[in-house]
Amino acid sequence: MNLSSIRIITADIQGLVKFYEDVTGLKFTWFTEDFAELKTAGAALAIGSTRTLALFGGNVAEPAQNKSVIIEFKVDDVDAAYERIPAETVVQQPTTMPWGNRSLLFRDPDGSLVNFFTPVTEDAKKRFA
Repeated sequence: MNLSSIRIITADIQGLVKFYEDVTGLKFTWFTEDFAELKTAGAALAIGSTRTLALFGGNVAEPAQNKSVIIEFKVDDVDAAYERIPAETVVQQPTTMPWGNRSLLFRDPDGSLVNFFTPVTEDAKKRFA
């Protein structure tokens, strides 16, 4: 089994896709006006509009209500990535964590937490080799 993607349901798909494109520097592929996906080597970040919920049987998800998940991206240089993040969204500036990652925590427009991190210790680098 492989983790394929994380999907965010939003009431503002255009705005949320633009935000993630701006902070990652990567482009999403649009499959319909209600569904876009950002493919990475490990998994994809999919964004669907609230209109897609009808395909799953109705109100099975609630946009902008995430209080427990952190969406994480491994980046080459977290300090350089920090420059692309809107200041008002930053929760924690780049900080080296006890497990060896340098981490930047911020919120997307729907309030979901996003972590950009770079392994900086030898043990952390080995985990992601």
